[in-house]
Amino acid sequence: MSPELLPGVLVFATLPPGASRPDGIDPVMTFREREGETLILAEEQAMAAGLASIFRSRMITLNVHSSLDAVGFIAAVATRLTEAGLGVNPVSAYFHDHLFVPAERADEAMAILRALAAETRV
Repeated sequence: MSPELLPGVLVFATLPPGASRPDGIDPVMTFREREGETLILAEEQAMAAGLASIFRSRMITLNVHSSLDAVGFIAAVATRLTEAGLGVNPVSAYFHDHLFVPAERADEAMAILRALAAETRV
């Protein structure tokens, strides 16, 4: 695992069911729920579009191709971050797993993940 901290601050926002996305936004991720569509997008885009948002975060990509049916990988990563009192919102995509961590603690999260990676190298 090789964690990579991506640039920029991201936030979580939501649109009600059936609402159109405002012009000028390009979410990193979307997810539809009964209550609405969740958007993870650049903080500047959310502000410019007048979207209320929560959880100022940074995105860390775990540069290892993990299987979508792998057991325990994200749990081990989340446990290590939890031990440091660090919240995380993980997202598994087709090629990689991504972690959204509090923006102000991103460097700390990276140090923890690098240590974890060093421990698990063979």
